[in-house]
Amino acid sequence: CSCKWGILFTHRCQSWSSTGFYAGAISVLLYTCFPKEVSIKEKEYVGFATLPNQLHRKSVKKGFDFTLLVAGESGLGKSTLVNSLFLTDLHKDRKLLNAEERISQTVEITKHTVDIEEKGVKLKLTVVDTPGFGDAVNNTAWRPITDYIDQQFEQYFRDESGLNRKNIQDNRVHCCLYFIPPFGHGLHPVDIEFMKALQDKVNVVPLIAKADCLTPFEIKKLKERVREEIDKYGIKIYQFPHCDSDEDEEFKQQDKELKESTPFAVIGSNTVVEARGHRVRGRVYPWGIVEVENPSHCDFVKLRTMLIRTHMHDLKDITSDCHYENYRAQCIQNMTSKMNADKRVESPNPILPLSTPDIEAEKLIKTKDEELRRMQQMLQKMQQQMHEQEL
Repeated sequence: CSCKWGILFTHRCQSWSSTGFYAGAISVLLYTCFPKEVSIKEKEYVGFATLPNQLHRKSVKKGFDFTLLVAGESGLGKSTLVNSLFLTDLHKDRKLLNAEERISQTVEITKHTVDIEEKGVKLKLTVVDTPGFGDAVNNTAWRPITDYIDQQFEQYFRDESGLNRKNIQDNRVHCCLYFIPPFGHGLHPVDIEFMKALQDKVNVVPLIAKADCLTPFEIKKLKERVREEIDKYGIKIYQFPHCDSDEDEEFKQQDKELKESTPFAVIGSNTVVEARGHRVRGRVYPWGIVEVENPSHCDFVKLRTMLIRTHMHDLKDITSDCHYENYRAQCIQNMTSKMNADKRVESPNPILPLSTPDIEAEKLIKTKDEELRRMQQMLQKMQQQMHEQEL
């Protein structure tokens, strides 16, 4: 529109407004005649840069699932540590067994599920506890645990192969926190056997329990000993992914510290105490206060950072892309082998089926009859020729 039309519309708008006419239509005409100019950047903007935002909204709306398995001898503070990590109480009605009851106790699998929400993000946390592990006098305490992990893989495989794939519930175990006793000189035989049995099924994260029982020097020596034995016996624990070159220096430094701290020496406590004028979670001893969230006292903060803030999604990815895919490939291979074996039993040679002995005998008799008939015909011809010669 030209400036002349703009002045004309403005003049009419003022005159009509003074006579009582509605001037809103004129403003619409003015807006139509003077469109807003679109910048060059807006013309070149397609919109796929908002895909991360769309994915974020969808993920937040759906929520997240995470299944954590804790294993180790009784009395190492497994439940206390989990409660400290997620600021919740998963074992309100737990019954403690005495030493006599633990001798004959079998390994049980108990699940505790709790819904946690933080800043609008919902997390469905499932903690799988293994009471009785390492208490009874046997060397196969890990079999119920491996069977449970395989059962979750099998259930997910069935759901994935079914019709309703949209609402599949993921109950696969994403991480196993294995508690190593602080007493002794490294790994026990049951520790080695357990981690080797689970290393191809779940992400194993070893922890040194009750680190407040050891001095800093003892913790350092025990960590070195455990790392040496893990390498010696070929135990595959969770490996931190390599940092990309474009990561910032702060994240690289944090990742380096996490790798150097394994196995994490942890302390758990749900008691709030007074320390240096601040209320913190810790334990009170005659010689001082041990703070759970003090990096100089233990590796609790590093474990929480790794497990929740930085590597939770990586733990889920490895479970889905590595451990579950191995199980799935094995299942498909077993199913294919079984189908081929069944086909061989039903029809050893589908192109030329084997003939029965009766059919072979009938063919032989028929052939002999035809040969005998031809010989008789030849004999008759010879007799006829001899008779003609005599005449």
